[in-house]
Amino acid sequence: MGLRMALIYGGQSGEHEVSVMSASSVVKAVTGNIEILPIGITKDGQWIPGLFPEEVVNTGRPEVMPSKVQDDSLLQNPSGFLLGSLKKQVDLVFPLLHGPMGEDGTIQGLLELAGLPYVGAGIAASAVGMDKALMKAIFCQQGFPIGDYLVFLRKEWENEPDRIITEIEAALGYPCFIKPANMGSSVGISKALDRQGLKEALTLASSYDRKLVIEAFLDGQEVECAVLGNDQPEASIPGEIIPGAEFYSYEDKYIKNDSKLVIPAALTQKQEAEVKELAVKVFKAIDCAGMGRVDFFVLRKDGRVIVNEINTIPGFTQISMYPKLWEATGVSYPKLIEQLIDLAFERFKEKRRTRS
Repeated sequence: MGLRMALIYGGQSGEHEVSVMSASSVVKAVTGNIEILPIGITKDGQWIPGLFPEEVVNTGRPEVMPSKVQDDSLLQNPSGFLLGSLKKQVDLVFPLLHGPMGEDGTIQGLLELAGLPYVGAGIAASAVGMDKALMKAIFCQQGFPIGDYLVFLRKEWENEPDRIITEIEAALGYPCFIKPANMGSSVGISKALDRQGLKEALTLASSYDRKLVIEAFLDGQEVECAVLGNDQPEASIPGEIIPGAEFYSYEDKYIKNDSKLVIPAALTQKQEAEVKELAVKVFKAIDCAGMGRVDFFVLRKDGRVIVNEINTIPGFTQISMYPKLWEATGVSYPKLIEQLIDLAFERFKEKRRTRS
């Protein structure tokens, strides 16, 4: 009998569509000895066991496909399946939820309570990896090279907009980037070129999160490095993104598809070695597990490597940077999935050694 794996995808974040695409790619790529139980989460939070992601991609409708479900007992009790039936039905879970309410430690906590092995980072690493403000605080504490940034709360922006604008202009200047602290796939991110653009950007970002991160513009190559492992992680060949727009936006990533992925990145041997070394250090610093993609800027002026952020559930379609980096390093997409499953069981076994 093969392995039974629940694949949880969709979710309520602004990255719902990206998650559906990632899950659809995994379903197509798994080998015959892995049986998939898909569990779709709609944008309004409904959990639908038996919903295959390719059906969502093809129709755009969250329809249950009972004929494809090997055991329909979960379909008979969809509201209470997770902590009860799911543990009896599957060997592990692959959460492919991008963004808040999925990549931020919430689903990981639920799976911990259920006592189920799962792919990827644990609760703490997921929470820190999602929250750019907390992430940068840890990077500072670890002494990693990072760009200048500021953090404000939504209420501060709403109550004291003039003070916020003045502080940003004095500390960071223009252009600068405004981001919701807890979001990915470039959702809600803007590049502000002047005061009016800054006001609009802060208002947009505040619609996605109560915490806002403002970053100084860094003129450099956008380099990414994939990391795989648990306590002894390894880094892939770095790759470079050449945006097709002002910056690597959501539209540029998933709609226009004008950006270019260059693998390997055009780096010196010294820069490549530094990127890989820092990627592993960043991964370990937040106690990440399984997979992570670390993003960098390599400054054009002096060649310095600057850490930007880590993504604990990076885009996982076959054309996404994380799988492509490992493919270039010698690990195929199906093999990558198998290794992540092995790492999930390894971490689960290690955690069970700890006394409660």
